[in-house]
Amino acid sequence: MADTDALRAVMIKAAERQLAASSDNDIATRAVCEAAGVTQPVLYRLFGDKRGLLDAVADHGYERYAALKAAQERTDDPVSDLRAGWDGHLAFAKEHPALYQLMFTPRPWSHSTARARVFDLLVAALVRCAAAGALKVEPRTAARLILSANVGIALDHIARPTLFDDPALSHRMREAVFSNVLTEATEQAEGDPLRTAALRLRAQLELHGTGALEQAETALLLRWLDRIAGHGAPRP
Repeated sequence: MADTDALRAVMIKAAERQLAASSDNDIATRAVCEAAGVTQPVLYRLFGDKRGLLDAVADHGYERYAALKAAQERTDDPVSDLRAGWDGHLAFAKEHPALYQLMFTPRPWSHSTARARVFDLLVAALVRCAAAGALKVEPRTAARLILSANVGIALDHIARPTLFDDPALSHRMREAVFSNVLTEATEQAEGDPLRTAALRLRAQLELHGTGALEQAETALLLRWLDRIAGHGAPRP
């Protein structure tokens, strides 16, 4: 098993190097096998086919992305951390453009979990914001909006770097999206207090859990909180 894992890692690195050097974001399996010192049947045994190898490269890219996120300083201000996370995402795209496109450009046949796992990291960051009372919508909805915008600006930068090289453009997009999902101090005071409390309590439960309730009771409470948070402000 250890030898197989080591051989997979060598082939993934060889494929990633070829991908980065490619002019069309593609790889040749024969060249990958030659670089790794193996025959093509080995590739088919370990990855199934070229698509499986590309999926493995994309998932390995997630590990690099997650390591970058883990190295990001975590402060007591989850909103500031969220802003830094947006910038870190764009920095990853700039540093690894071919790998980034493999991870985030839709491929209908792909079985890679990279994008879904990046989405989960963002949800976790937004749960922290919700627990602090700084989120107006539930974390998964906010994550869909933020990730779509972050990926869009990153892919545009890769495609046309001279037009999208000014960080101010990225920050304008960031603040436009954040204004729709994050609360301001006045909004926290004037918004629907019940919905805000439901979002916050649900996030606190997700982060910390509680020993005061049984598992079934916790599940029921979460369902009620979801209904309150999704209902919005009561009609007059």
